[in-house]
Amino acid sequence: MDSCSLEIANWRNHQETLKYQFDAFYGERSTQQDIYAGSVQPILRHLLEGQNASVLAYGPTGAGKTHTMLGSPEQPGVIPRALMDLLQLTREEGAEGRPWALSVTMSYLEIYQEKVLDLLDPASGDLVIREDCRGNILIPGLSQKPISSFADFERHFLPASRNRTVGATRLNQRSSRSHAVLLVKVDQRERLAPFRQREGKLYLIDLAGSEDNRRTGNKGLRLKESGAINTSLFVLGKVVDALNQGLPRVPYRDSKLTRLLQDSLGGSAHSILIANIAPERRFYLDTVSALNFAARSKEVINWPFTNESLQPHALGPVKLSQKELLGPPEAKRARGPEEEEIGSPEPMAAPASASQKLSPLQKLSSMDPAMLERLLSLDRLLASQGSQGAPLLSTPKRERMVLMKTVEEKDLEIERLKTKQKELEAKMLAQKAEEKENHCPTMLRPLSHRTVTGAKPLKKAVVMPLQLIQEQAASPNAEIHILKNKGRKRKLESLDALEPEEKAEDCWELQISPELLAHGRQKILDLLNEGSARDLRSLQRIGPKKAQLIVGWRELHGPFSQVEDLERVEGITGKQMESFLKANILGLAAGQRCGAS
Repeated sequence: MDSCSLEIANWRNHQETLKYQFDAFYGERSTQQDIYAGSVQPILRHLLEGQNASVLAYGPTGAGKTHTMLGSPEQPGVIPRALMDLLQLTREEGAEGRPWALSVTMSYLEIYQEKVLDLLDPASGDLVIREDCRGNILIPGLSQKPISSFADFERHFLPASRNRTVGATRLNQRSSRSHAVLLVKVDQRERLAPFRQREGKLYLIDLAGSEDNRRTGNKGLRLKESGAINTSLFVLGKVVDALNQGLPRVPYRDSKLTRLLQDSLGGSAHSILIANIAPERRFYLDTVSALNFAARSKEVINWPFTNESLQPHALGPVKLSQKELLGPPEAKRARGPEEEEIGSPEPMAAPASASQKLSPLQKLSSMDPAMLERLLSLDRLLASQGSQGAPLLSTPKRERMVLMKTVEEKDLEIERLKTKQKELEAKMLAQKAEEKENHCPTMLRPLSHRTVTGAKPLKKAVVMPLQLIQEQAASPNAEIHILKNKGRKRKLESLDALEPEEKAEDCWELQISPELLAHGRQKILDLLNEGSARDLRSLQRIGPKKAQLIVGWRELHGPFSQVEDLERVEGITGKQMESFLKANILGLAAGQRCGAS
């Protein structure tokens, strides 16, 4: 329609049209010089102010992004024109007699299938993207080439451009298969005090175009490259949407491309997006998609600022004496005996620990550079306002002692509060423990307060025939225990209460006559040799698994010669054998006694 707007048919409703408003619109008759002079050239001046700038070329494959950024020998694109003007500006601003000395370096990389590759040094491999403490995006290991003229730039850039990955598709014989990023860094150093330094970065980005594989005919490696390109551009759209909606999380880290463009989208750079569109009818949907992305990107707000700091050698003239660098105890030892006798009316009882916490007592070279910058900036501000106070970096001795005393008092107050807090916590724990004891009077005391005593030997009852009990009770040295039923309780009584309880006899020893013992063993042996698995399960301590083991062992090795051979069966230990004999022989003896009665 005009230089800032265009109109396109609405594919959803042919009776309507879609209108877009941009900062500039360049038709098919526009030249490379028109695009550069109208949109790109004005932002180069910001680099000399220590600010960042970026130029992105976006659009579908075959729309002319690489031609816009690189151009041809007859019609140079944005990159050669920008470098030519930028180098001219740095030569003028960094000439002799000017307050600033300028230097320019360049780096060239590509993002190919989510890998960051250095085009100036292809053998370096995949590089990582980092972020420093100030939020600046950087790439450790990326080559930086100093350039002072356009010839230096061409000497590095032209061979590196041949290292970029390109491929042939149905739509383009030299289709870019990666995102290319040219990084130009302008460093400025002030020649006079206060020796400031500035750093400005220029990102010139040629994005790979979004592709419809049905039209490009991509297969194999080309299809994989197309998937990586479309994925990164999709994440780029998500980042723009998140910035416009004000979401708390912007997915910069979901792609290497958006991570590298974090400063350009919603960051601190002056950004220009050049959207290349194709006017053919077959590219209609790609054109609408590119226009919608450009319209959404126009709503993103960046916050440029000047990257300025102080040079390290600016701190050289500021020096402190030996007594000022030392704390009060060290300074007292450093003084001579005559000075110590004269003394000083100023307080000197500050501890060494407090002196280590104050920056005026430390060497300036060991301080944090950010803290030094803030102190020097505050000094300049006070000097500009005509403050009569002493500079912060040369604080007088009396004021320094007052500061040290204040810090010491604060430390003592903090220690006192910590001690009080621990006492309150201990009191609360004791109160909770007392409440638990009041609510649970039968609660066991902790193990540390219990007295451990020797365990008394357990007494076990033995089922014996009545005749045998009467015979043994008649003997004078016998001690027999009998179980008597009293209601629902069983009470263990002793027939001989006059004998002492501590005897050297084992309580668990069987008190059975040899005839009953032999009869029980023979019956168990017969059952082991002739019984089935079901019959064996009728024995005490024999389950289904052990019954199957006994039957299998009997089939392999023949009949058992004695009951003790049961220990040879796998899975039956000596303790289990002893328990087995006790339970079964006692059971047989009790059954025989009941039958006789």
